[in-house]
Amino acid sequence: MSRALFKATSLVGGMTLISRITGFARDMVLARYFGAGMVMDAFFVAFKIPNFMRRTFGEGAFSLAFVPVISEYKTTREHEEVRELTDRVAGSLGLVLVGITLVGVIAAPVLVWIFAPGFSVHASKYALTVAMVRVTFPYLMFISLTAFAGGILNTYGKFGVPAFTPVLLNVVMIAAAIWLAPHLSNPAMALAWGVFGAGLVQLLFQLPFLLRIRLLPRPKLGAGHEAVRRIMRLMLPALFGSSVSQINMVVDTLIASFLATGSVSWLYYSDRLMEFPLGVFSIALGTVILPHMAQHYAAKSAAGFAATLDWALRLTMVVVVPAAVGLFFMAGPLLVTLFHYGAFNTHDARMATASLTAYAFGLLGFTLVKVFAPGFYARQDTRTPVRIGVIAVLANILLNFVITVPWAMHGWTAPHAGLALSTSLAAFINAWFLYRELRKRGIYAPTPGWRPLLWRVTGANLVMGVILWWGVGKLDVWVGRDALHRGLWLAFWMVTAMLAYFAVLFLAGFRVRHLRMHKTGDAG
Repeated sequence: MSRALFKATSLVGGMTLISRITGFARDMVLARYFGAGMVMDAFFVAFKIPNFMRRTFGEGAFSLAFVPVISEYKTTREHEEVRELTDRVAGSLGLVLVGITLVGVIAAPVLVWIFAPGFSVHASKYALTVAMVRVTFPYLMFISLTAFAGGILNTYGKFGVPAFTPVLLNVVMIAAAIWLAPHLSNPAMALAWGVFGAGLVQLLFQLPFLLRIRLLPRPKLGAGHEAVRRIMRLMLPALFGSSVSQINMVVDTLIASFLATGSVSWLYYSDRLMEFPLGVFSIALGTVILPHMAQHYAAKSAAGFAATLDWALRLTMVVVVPAAVGLFFMAGPLLVTLFHYGAFNTHDARMATASLTAYAFGLLGFTLVKVFAPGFYARQDTRTPVRIGVIAVLANILLNFVITVPWAMHGWTAPHAGLALSTSLAAFINAWFLYRELRKRGIYAPTPGWRPLLWRVTGANLVMGVILWWGVGKLDVWVGRDALHRGLWLAFWMVTAMLAYFAVLFLAGFRVRHLRMHKTGDAG
């Protein structure tokens, strides 16, 4: 089982890697042509609004409620009953999304004021953001339906297709920035139209794959269908529980809108780099284990459920901790190598570096949430993550007032980094309470071998961190290099760090067999 899960995680991670690489290409194009000023601040907010709702509603609450139910149907029902379920869900979801989209387009000025109230004192920035939101908001409808299709495909083991789909977003947006922008009176609007087109393209791409497994929906209203009602009941609390990190990001954007121009963009670029390991590994891992744990729960296999969770945690420690250490020490070189061209200047690189180092600190916390939360959603328990999510959001807001507000009021450099640090600390708080609840209920208990694993991982990361601290050098050195030498040196230190990490891990006694899944019994 662990081999199959690792294979699926590797497939999703590989597809996500392609997506992240094209995403970096997209961000390099945006940084080169538009920089980090007013236009990009406006676009990032305009994109963040439907994206926030997409992660909350589509890929968040809906997927977390839908996947366990369709997994149960796949495990215990006939194919025709699964088809009927998808038809009813498609009709109900589509109707809701049309209504939300119409309200969002009409209420764009209110949404901008809610998400970025600081923009209201800059008339041109506010007007541009409102115009962009009216074009980008239908993306929510397209991408939520795409998430619905992806949930079906993931349940049937077709992980690669949904994981590859975001590549299309990046390709369409690059095309819009390079080829559409010069033909518009306001080139910035090309980015908004790129988002609109990308959402439609992603949805159309997945439909043939649904047809292959004979689950291409024929939308029907399903308010009376038992499973649809259950999905709706599960969604209500999951709307909040699945969006904790997104709410924290929105709080950050809201406060950043009152800081220096460029703060929203600096947070965006640093968040994009933090999202690279989070997407390639953490989200991929969460995507794979959710349907597997849901099927274990439906089959009443408590041992299989707990073993899957334990395996995911071991893999997380081996992969994510070194990724966080590498991101912390190489934040500046990464940002300079990828974005320091054209309109993105040295000051922008320094400011984004400050927030990226703070995000790197929280990478493990963000990943642990992605692993622990499915432990509840797979059991169709959406209330517990909500309760804990409330604590995490309140902690983030409190930390912002304790860290960021005094930072800004004293005029210290890069107060936006305090927002990133607060979000990182809130992620650890969220992860700790989820873990404690899993242990308290007897859902999860660590299997033997954790102590030596943690010692080995800690030692290997210390050695890797010292090497990077000694070798990477100051940011000015990287700024002074041309693009080719930046890329070569970045590749050199990344390879050196990885080799050092795995060499120390191996010499300390770690072997691949230590990641094998161990069942402890089927009680509970």
